[in-house]
Amino acid sequence: MTKPTSNLLESGPARDTGPETDTGTRDRKWWLWLAVPAASGIGLGLAWWLLAPGGLNLISGNPALADPTASAGRLPRDLVLAGLLLLSGCFTAVLLDSKVRKPGQGIRTFLAVLGGAVGALVAWQVGLLAAQWWGPASNGSEGFSLRAATALLLWPGTTALVTFLLTLFGLMGKQPEAQPLAP
Repeated sequence: MTKPTSNLLESGPARDTGPETDTGTRDRKWWLWLAVPAASGIGLGLAWWLLAPGGLNLISGNPALADPTASAGRLPRDLVLAGLLLLSGCFTAVLLDSKVRKPGQGIRTFLAVLGGAVGALVAWQVGLLAAQWWGPASNGSEGFSLRAATALLLWPGTTALVTFLLTLFGLMGKQPEAQPLAP
């Protein structure tokens, strides 16, 4: 007897497909919901430095905003990081929503929110490090920095809120199960 082609990739010759094996596979992949957002903070930090005023200033290209000590560039610099973190939170929540029907949604959501918080901190520090390495020399607080530290809460907050809303809308659109008729 031959196996269907959809099961060929999922089961090997000596592997069971019972519930015990399935939970073991899931347990090993949960750490990715923490590690991937945390590691993606490196790319976001570099993007922040490349796009923001005071960094490489690729968004505006305005030479008046290129100076990291210019007070006119502080708000746009914070808004660039806030926008990047907001988009990352939405992206993470959409990825979580695709796994909503599988068991373990709570732990995945918790790890993704925690990973988003770590990723935001990593992005902030990588952006500051990029400014030290490749930016003009400046003295401490007057250089490339983040003034609104609450922007770091956008990634985990957006992940939690959008995941909640997507789950709520998914449950609201679900039809109630029909009760069997009693004879």
